[in-house]
Amino acid sequence: MANFFGSLQDILSAMGPTVMLPIVIFLLGLLLGIKPGRALRAGVTIGIAFVGINLVIGLMWGELAGVSANIVGKTGVQLTAVDVGWPTAAAIAFGSSVGTFIIPLALLVNIIMLVLGLTQTLNVDVWNFWHFAFVGSLVVVVTGNLVLGLFAAAVASMLALFLADWTAKGIQDFYNLPGISITTASAQAFVLPAIPVNKLLDKVPGVNTWKADPESIAKRWGVIGEPVVLGLVLGLILGAIAYLPPSGEGANWTSGLIKVLGTGVNLSAVMLLLPRMVAILMEGLIPISEGAREFMSKRFPGRDLQIGLDAAILIGHPSSIASSLILIPITILLAIILPGNKMMPFADLAALPFFVAMFAPITRGNVVRMIILGTLSAIAGLYLASWMAPLQTLAAPAAGVAIPEGAALITNMGDGWVLSVGALVAPASLGVVAEYIWLAIVAAVIVVLITMFNKNKEQWSQWAGVAEE
Repeated sequence: MANFFGSLQDILSAMGPTVMLPIVIFLLGLLLGIKPGRALRAGVTIGIAFVGINLVIGLMWGELAGVSANIVGKTGVQLTAVDVGWPTAAAIAFGSSVGTFIIPLALLVNIIMLVLGLTQTLNVDVWNFWHFAFVGSLVVVVTGNLVLGLFAAAVASMLALFLADWTAKGIQDFYNLPGISITTASAQAFVLPAIPVNKLLDKVPGVNTWKADPESIAKRWGVIGEPVVLGLVLGLILGAIAYLPPSGEGANWTSGLIKVLGTGVNLSAVMLLLPRMVAILMEGLIPISEGAREFMSKRFPGRDLQIGLDAAILIGHPSSIASSLILIPITILLAIILPGNKMMPFADLAALPFFVAMFAPITRGNVVRMIILGTLSAIAGLYLASWMAPLQTLAAPAAGVAIPEGAALITNMGDGWVLSVGALVAPASLGVVAEYIWLAIVAAVIVVLITMFNKNKEQWSQWAGVAEE
């Protein structure tokens, strides 16, 4: 059985999300009663959209990787925990014993919760199941107990589905994505504390009246506030911090200025192209969303079915891009000045848009608030990643992942500073029994929260970003 699931996982990993998702969407469309031709067209369109999204994200990551490397290099600070990026964390997760079983396990958890009415989300983002496996793999490293690791992964999946349901209406309302929820655990990293913190900001004089959403910025600043120009301006500023004054062998002001201009234009392109790719995605999702609604209305009156997708469809919004670009130097500065921090953010700095994208509905796109929430998240995240670095370093060789030469410890922002990962893994150090008890308590609390949410969805959805009538 383990060999079968391991082979299945290898095939799905080789296919990647851009190939796997159209197949999943096509099969889901058939299951929902959509005509084969329409289901096929929807699946292919969604696949094309994700190809486009990944190309644009690749452009952004490539640009920000160079910017981040130069800013980090200018600091001259050497910290013991190396940020190796989320791909290494995904390799650890899928390469672990928990990773072998994570796809059928997470699907089983999702189906059970759907049948019991504990979720409205059908999570088709199979590729990102690695986040759940990552939690389980760390538990196995601490306890040596595979069953306990699988239990931890299952609870992580439950939590992701609950947060997806809670934030769904806010996501749909703000981003205009009907029938969609976001199940990416890293994007959900600090959503739970962000909701009450945003409510506290409503009480802070000045902050509570400051309109800093993209529309208000555009009205106040004119053409500078338009997304394309805003991306250009922020890119030029970030490029200037990274590349000026020129440094390194053969560097000169001409080459430095060219890099600055390139950064500005490329990030401006990201601001324009990502929303266009998401629009193509929605063309494919509309028939699936309609089919899901008809399917549920016939068989389960009063219940909706939402499609759980990757947070990549959110990060093209101007508020997400703008706040994440500003947070890059802030996060690096925090890593330098925070006492006791061991991690220097590097490889995953380009992933900052994923961490702030779900703050946008909560703050109604207020860039200032998103920066505040992002800064608080970075402080907590740096300490969390520093604490988990020894566990990740132990988990890597166990999953067949090599430690970079010269690195004492490895960590990442992708899951290394996700709040739920630390919360689910920490009690494992107290022993197997303590971890079992803790996971059972967390699972029970999630069920209670789901019950409370289902009883008062309107109020809970407003807390998570739905505009009040």
